[in-house]
Amino acid sequence: MPSELHFLSIAECARLIEARELSPVELTQAFLARIEELNPVLNAFITVTAEQAMDRARAAEAEVMGSGPRGPLHGVPYALKDIYDTGGIRTTGHSALLADRVPEADSACAARLAAAGGVLLGKLATHEFATGGPAFDLPWPPARNPWLLDRFPGGSSSGAGAAVAAGLAPGALGSDTGGSIRLPAAFCGLAGIKPTYGRVSKRGVLPLSWTLDNCGPLTWTVEDSAILLQVIAGFDPADPSTVNRPVPDLLAGLDDGVAGLRIGVVHDFYGPDSGISEDVQRAMQASLEVLRELGAHVVDVTLPSIADYQACYRAIMMSEAFAIHAEDLRRNPEKYSAVTRFRVLPGVLLSAEDYAAGLRLQSALAARTREAMRGLDGLVTATIYGAAPVQAAMAPEGSFLNPPLTNPFNIAQLPAMNVCNGFSADGLPLGMQVVCGPFEEATVLRIARAYEAATPWRDGRPGLREPQAEHAPSAASFSLAGMDAEAVAHCRAAAARADLTLDDAQLAGLCLALPHVDRVRARLPRGRDYADAPATVFRHNGSLTDS
Repeated sequence: MPSELHFLSIAECARLIEARELSPVELTQAFLARIEELNPVLNAFITVTAEQAMDRARAAEAEVMGSGPRGPLHGVPYALKDIYDTGGIRTTGHSALLADRVPEADSACAARLAAAGGVLLGKLATHEFATGGPAFDLPWPPARNPWLLDRFPGGSSSGAGAAVAAGLAPGALGSDTGGSIRLPAAFCGLAGIKPTYGRVSKRGVLPLSWTLDNCGPLTWTVEDSAILLQVIAGFDPADPSTVNRPVPDLLAGLDDGVAGLRIGVVHDFYGPDSGISEDVQRAMQASLEVLRELGAHVVDVTLPSIADYQACYRAIMMSEAFAIHAEDLRRNPEKYSAVTRFRVLPGVLLSAEDYAAGLRLQSALAARTREAMRGLDGLVTATIYGAAPVQAAMAPEGSFLNPPLTNPFNIAQLPAMNVCNGFSADGLPLGMQVVCGPFEEATVLRIARAYEAATPWRDGRPGLREPQAEHAPSAASFSLAGMDAEAVAHCRAAAARADLTLDDAQLAGLCLALPHVDRVRARLPRGRDYADAPATVFRHNGSLTDS
């Protein structure tokens, strides 16, 4: 048994616990000690539930010794992004607005993990209300990347990425609206899967976009992601977005390999003209060679323009996020971080027509994506443009300027997974996405596992490297000085129509977002046929994600 228990995978823990060679109590103590040592550096946890964790570990140990484990998670610790409700344990959304909120009941996912015998270590840092970040004007600091401490750990499941990579938890649940599982998985060198929309219940999870949100795991290995996903997947009659569809055994064919599979590669997303780093291009080329050597047939595939996916994503996400937060923005706009306001307030600049156009475009893009995948077992493409950037230097406009390579598969509602596919020249993780058809999570995991097993990237852990130079963080700030008067008047009128009372800095942030919103609106198709229905009219057992 390894001397560093905090670096055991979930699967290794499960095997040792089943063989009575590892005590859940000893294992939990090891992770709590690791959290106590490193969380002051990484800021990965907001709330550590040490007492409850030890109680659950002792109960699990007694059960295992008496009747054996009820499954591979019995007695194994995990952590939750702090948007998952946990009965009797605060759930803050990393926001001052909810700093003292204590839900009465568990979210569906938390309840399923507890029923499987898992041991909750605590609640993890996110970006406020899962909007993306980072922000430095919140009650808790942003999580840091354990590979190089001044770098971005990805978001919005930032604490999950940092905690799992550094061995503060063997696995965690994040959420993914436009890439918020896969991006921290890529920047922190992890496996992380966004399931098909409807595969996992979102009941009891703070929403960002009802249409695009997904729940899923981040882990060190693909096998561990399969273990966690197996526990949380399945129909929930209390969540109308879930699908009443059997969940297959996700571990059964995990090691079947890729020989004979047809795998498409989306070169357009990471080609020379895409702004992708040379490190990513080299890693992707090497990854394709690995898949070919494993017996896969790799073919080129062209998907719709990433700009179309981006416009669709922005129109839906901004509209729904504003609707979710409108009342709090009217009452207490100052309690949000400036970055959150910058990303949520622009929804006020979109019309009902824009929102409907986005939903109609989603329906079309989902159909075109599925059509492009016809005859294929899966797709691969890059997850990120390059290695993690310096966190303190990131601008709020970044996600507008560089559309994430992940959000096409939220729009298409397909299962997509990040797997580490190498490191940059300065030793930072890179990532590859594996994407399959609706409800084909087992195939996603199979492809990712085959690649992972054939490569050496799981052999090393991050060393919490200190940066060579310090970058002083600062809260985002905006000013009306020098802004176009017509744009200011337009934004002021839009805010007034929504009964928003914004100070000059808040209004300036909205004005700064205006040209980005205008580009989104210009990209949305108009003049659609009366019969072109939006994505929301589909049910998963009949159309949108089921081919």
